[in-house]
Amino acid sequence: MSHLLVPGTRLVPNERVRIAPTEIFGIGPKEATQVRYRLGLSENVKVNESTKYQIDRLERIIGQGQNYVVRWELERVKRADIERLIPISRYRGIRHQDGLPLRGQRTHTNARTCRRKS
Repeated sequence: MSHLLVPGTRLVPNERVRIAPTEIFGIGPKEATQVRYRLGLSENVKVNESTKYQIDRLERIIGQGQNYVVRWELERVKRADIERLIPISRYRGIRHQDGLPLRGQRTHTNARTCRRKS
């Protein structure tokens, strides 16, 4: 099998199964290891060496969204968090609204990437 498609992402065929899922936005090394354990795979198995059944199970585990929030769902949740902070006039909400850095960085110099969005 040349490529594995999991919720809008192509996994590299020569990557090991313990590393390949980290290409998906919202899945880090810890979640990738959990998926590998749930599939019952060795850490040295590569994506293109896995069977069709294992690939289907991988797609179901990640794609169901019960345990993992990935891609557009994660972006939607992040946007909702920001939208929640703005009306209650939280510091972070105001900084988001003004397009300024949120975490105490200086604005006298630098901070150009934040201010460029406005």
